[in-house]
Amino acid sequence: MTLQEAKTEDSNYDKRITTLAAEAHGLVKVYGQNRAVDGINLSIPSGGIYALLGPNGAGKTTIINMLTTLIKPDGGSAKVFGQDVRTKTQVVRQLISVTGQSAAVDEKLSGYENLTIFGLLLGLSRSDASKRAKELLEEFELADSANKTIEKYSGGMRRRLDLAASLIVQAPLIFLDEPTTGLDPRTRIQMWNTIKRLVKTGSTIVLTTQYLEEADQLADRIAVIDRGHVVAEGTPHELKAAIGKATLRLQLASEKDLEETMKITEKILAAKASNPEPSLVTAPMANPDSVTDLLIALREGNIRLAAVSVQEPTLDEVFLALTGTPKVEEVDQ
Repeated sequence: MTLQEAKTEDSNYDKRITTLAAEAHGLVKVYGQNRAVDGINLSIPSGGIYALLGPNGAGKTTIINMLTTLIKPDGGSAKVFGQDVRTKTQVVRQLISVTGQSAAVDEKLSGYENLTIFGLLLGLSRSDASKRAKELLEEFELADSANKTIEKYSGGMRRRLDLAASLIVQAPLIFLDEPTTGLDPRTRIQMWNTIKRLVKTGSTIVLTTQYLEEADQLADRIAVIDRGHVVAEGTPHELKAAIGKATLRLQLASEKDLEETMKITEKILAAKASNPEPSLVTAPMANPDSVTDLLIALREGNIRLAAVSVQEPTLDEVFLALTGTPKVEEVDQ
């Protein structure tokens, strides 16, 4: 089913939301005493890449599972291209594709056989399924291993094949949950290029990732999720700007001065400092004039600096400021 056919089927389709690929209003999911998702509101524009970022247990995967009809919300509502995920489940499923965190391939079949079967299940003719399988094996650099059984594939090869399977038929909305986990740097960059190509050819991408660099490189907009809530949302630049126009970086000559430097920095700059490396202190710098006061205070405290620099805040610092977590963990509920 195409997006236009889905719109036609629903006579109450609201033309005002045709620019939204997905949306959620007050979305809730409860597991026992844990509100994994607690009143989430999202508006995901079509035609770009939207990232969900957050620490371990933030609720990112649970949100994806509700938007893709894999689990039912306990409260609130969600739509995909205007189609309600509760009442239009089959329509929604024909508008999306999903790649989860674990491989969905058959270990006893070859890569070529797996992709061909997926193509047949998606309604392609045998010749078209075979052709598409060969194209994807070539694109993901698996052609040389096309006839090997999956049990002989490395972890990275399995991940690439799983991603290839989700792209046999390009859906209007593609959900990628940790799409590059376990891939080597070269293959990760290759995947980034594939994701960008999918957007250029008409798809919208929603992804979760543990790699902050990945979100920075790919996402047009990012929702920062923490404890089941959206704590910030915007472009990468907007999120960085929210914690200060710049970040001051102090490289210490000696690690023993770290604790005292943190205290002085927080006092003078009136901002939360962090130490991403043993001898490095960083802090948002809202007022450039205060840097002079800080450097004088450090000198009076006999703290020697190896280097001082100023740069745009990183997404690592955004996470620390918004969630108290210095980096994104690997898997969440």
